[in-house]
Amino acid sequence: MNTVRIALANIRCATTRDESVALARAAIERAAAERALVVCFPECYVPGYRTPGSALPPPDAAFLDRAWSAVAEAAADAGVAVVLGTERLVDGAPRLTALVIDRDGTMAGFQDKVQLDPSEESLYAPGTERRLFQVGPLTFGVAICHEGWRYPETVRWAARRGAQVVFHPHFGEVEPGGYRPTSFADPLNTFHEKAMLCRAAENACYFASVNCAIDGAATTSAVVRPDGTVLAWQPYGEDGLLVADLDTAAATGFLAARCRSA
Repeated sequence: MNTVRIALANIRCATTRDESVALARAAIERAAAERALVVCFPECYVPGYRTPGSALPPPDAAFLDRAWSAVAEAAADAGVAVVLGTERLVDGAPRLTALVIDRDGTMAGFQDKVQLDPSEESLYAPGTERRLFQVGPLTFGVAICHEGWRYPETVRWAARRGAQVVFHPHFGEVEPGGYRPTSFADPLNTFHEKAMLCRAAENACYFASVNCAIDGAATTSAVVRPDGTVLAWQPYGEDGLLVADLDTAAATGFLAARCRSA
């Protein structure tokens, strides 16, 4: 068995952008204590996910540079790679993105969110390309929130190019009158957690989805095996790291590779 340990930072939302950096650094230290190779954070964890009327300050390139440097320093000190849900400015326009930081603190690059949710189009600009990343023995892609729920092609793109796992940073908040699940992929709940199972099974790769610890949210964090069965999931609203050992040999990408273009 070729085992790689990953961690999903299912931690509470920060109350300020500075606190988001402090909480991210603390989670990286905890991931090191768990001997994880890489830790992934929810969508736009630093500085926080924006919604219409959000109290967050406008996107700030200087703050983001300082935040990324602080997180990279923590990654290097801990020897843990990081997939950080964040935002960035490209030609003056904000993008939702994931910053990948290697174990030595080197910034490996960004995976911008290409497929925006309609509610995000007034706040963010879409990205334009997809990327694959390598950390030690692990090859992975990133599909951000709406991309993974509604656009299976974003996951298949990575699996067809050798990704053993696709990380899925997302932000799932409490919906008014929404269902409050207590068990994963409950048939009475929304489709979202069932989509996690599909993204793994239809591509024969691992799918690792991470949300913040939000009491009453319809989704939690989970790791799904390449056969579509659940390897691990975090109790709803419970702050902590979800740690899972991946058998990378099981992530063959076989079904993704068989997809024919019409």
